[in-house]
Amino acid sequence: MRVISFSNQKGGVSKTTTTQAVANILNSRGRRALCIDFDPQANLSFAMGADTQDSPTVYNMLKGEVNAADILQKTRSGDILPSNIFLSGADTEFTATGREYLLKEAISDISKQYDYVLIDCPPALSILTINAFSASHFIVVPVLADVFSLQGMVQLGNTVKSVKKYCNPVLHVAGILLTRFNQRAVLSSHIKELLESATRNMDTRLFKTCIRTAISIQESQYQRENMLDYDKKGTAMTDYANFVTELEEIVNG
Repeated sequence: MRVISFSNQKGGVSKTTTTQAVANILNSRGRRALCIDFDPQANLSFAMGADTQDSPTVYNMLKGEVNAADILQKTRSGDILPSNIFLSGADTEFTATGREYLLKEAISDISKQYDYVLIDCPPALSILTINAFSASHFIVVPVLADVFSLQGMVQLGNTVKSVKKYCNPVLHVAGILLTRFNQRAVLSSHIKELLESATRNMDTRLFKTCIRTAISIQESQYQRENMLDYDKKGTAMTDYANFVTELEEIVNG
């Protein structure tokens, strides 16, 4: 079993989309994948068709009110532990000793049922992100090919180093994934070169696969459909399929 966090403190980098796409593809290949929506915005929960209004969520699980199995939902896009806005107060609400391990302890039993656990992290380096990193074996960092993507990489690298030192020595950054990539744009190619340099400072890699933009991705999420069922042969899903192959080789190598 491999636990993988998808994280970037910058929002709008296709972090949620990547988490769902990877889950859809892994499940289609016969792998057992579980998604955890660890973002108070609950975008992944919505996109996968989970109920966040009338059912307990990750928030209730972290509080110890329910077990992971109690909040597990099975959707057309796969299994998910959903989130909601109540998770937004985690930094001030969860203050007891050992709070970095709340997620790891909560999913310890249910995670054994899966080949992969995929965590959609919030766009901030908060206690939620630290919990995700403490429970994970690997981190995937989705970024856009723009100048702002270079900002914050040092801070993310420092957070990873701290978590490895104090909470989770087996944690590794699997790589940086370029999303919404336009190979015809000169800036995109230039940013790609800069990111390749930045990965060396984080002791990781830039994934060979880049994810191209495709409107079908947004359409499938709006319809709350499985991405592969909606547009299996689209450019973005073709790219994601190649990425998953690359990712599996890294995390299982």
